[in-house]
Amino acid sequence: MENEETTPNGSKLPTDDIARDADDLARAQDATEEAGAGEPLWKKLGPGLITGVADDDPSGIGTYSVAGAQFGYGLVWMAPFTIPLVIVVQEMAGRIGSITGEGLAAVLKKHYPPGILWTAVALLFLANIINVWADLNVMAASAQMLFGVSFTFWLTVISGGTIALLILVPYRLYVRYLKWLCLALLAYVVTALLPSVHHDWGAIARNLVLPQWQSDFSYLMAVVGYLGTTISPYCFFWQAGETVEEEISHGVEAEPGHRRFPVNETEIRTVRDDTVVGMLISQVIAFFIIICTAATLHAQGKTDIETAQDAARALLPLGPSAYWLFTLGILGAGLLGIPTLAGSAAYALAETFGWRYGLYRQFGRARAFYGTIAGVVALGYVLNFVQFISPVKALLYAAVLNGAVAPPLIVLMLLICNNPAIVGERRNGLWSNIVGGFAAAIMSLAVCLLLWGLAMGKAG
Repeated sequence: MENEETTPNGSKLPTDDIARDADDLARAQDATEEAGAGEPLWKKLGPGLITGVADDDPSGIGTYSVAGAQFGYGLVWMAPFTIPLVIVVQEMAGRIGSITGEGLAAVLKKHYPPGILWTAVALLFLANIINVWADLNVMAASAQMLFGVSFTFWLTVISGGTIALLILVPYRLYVRYLKWLCLALLAYVVTALLPSVHHDWGAIARNLVLPQWQSDFSYLMAVVGYLGTTISPYCFFWQAGETVEEEISHGVEAEPGHRRFPVNETEIRTVRDDTVVGMLISQVIAFFIIICTAATLHAQGKTDIETAQDAARALLPLGPSAYWLFTLGILGAGLLGIPTLAGSAAYALAETFGWRYGLYRQFGRARAFYGTIAGVVALGYVLNFVQFISPVKALLYAAVLNGAVAPPLIVLMLLICNNPAIVGERRNGLWSNIVGGFAAAIMSLAVCLLLWGLAMGKAG
């Protein structure tokens, strides 16, 4: 009689079938390693690149523009300073998704007390809804600036259109085209390097190497905003979730939480390379937005940006196309950023409640997941009718909120990435622990100084 073995669900399989399944998995694992090792870098780019591009969402553009207009070259040091921090933090998020085959909320649910999970999800939702509100605000204001008609009309069209695109169009197709709209952000690079735009490269070099800290409260707020818009909570959940979806598309997982074989070194290296490229692109664009606005708006005494028109003036050296390029950049970044914001919240809630989820699924197969995405966008839409600050200032305040929410979530990721019960032998190295811990500490310190300034009445 043929030997049999009991499976987890109680059924029995012949040992010959088990051996064949094991051989199939081994071949699939070998194929994954060989394909990853032989592919050029640009073909490996996925969740890390998209996260990096989405990191320069309207909130990021607004925060970097305010930094350059208000302080000139005084904050250019933030770009190289944050590069290692954001790379390490985002690599941890991607590695968690790759190793476990699950998103951050699912890992927290499985291995930590419910209070930690619910606190993390609540903080994420708070930050994301405020961020969506601010992004929709400046997107609608930019469209109104260029095309006329009312703010409410464009707000409704953009909000409804974003929800419809995410539900009706496969996300991979959606991203493939929207990435090109974000090329409009290269207008900042072109403008900054035009001969007619005069830079003090000596001052830029000095501020890169030996930054001069300012005691002004608004300077501290800009620093916290920069940290928050660069090292953003939604990016943590998003990259982990998208890494899982990437593995499902490649056949590494059948569905979230069901890897077909243990993670291999090629996959870990791909996550790392993808993250490095995405975050470098994000901060190169940030650097050029700052020096561009510094050399145009700050140099002309325009230090207070209140509207989309104010921010768009940084591109005026390009001529009449400036407002077009600004609007295209804002819309492209927003149409990538808002799905990232709403999607990360939907990943977290679906994993918390055990819903079926994933942007690779059709609407009918993940109604609650897509309903959460629509709900987050809808809440951001409604908040825009409670108008009490300018659109660009709203972007900065949203970034500051992200800066306050990020540190506890970074600490949670450090705990996960050092827990052998979760990541096995793929634990953090010394460098990741030092840089990740420093990121959490420096962001916490900056937020505490900001709160102290508010308590001392220095905000005015």
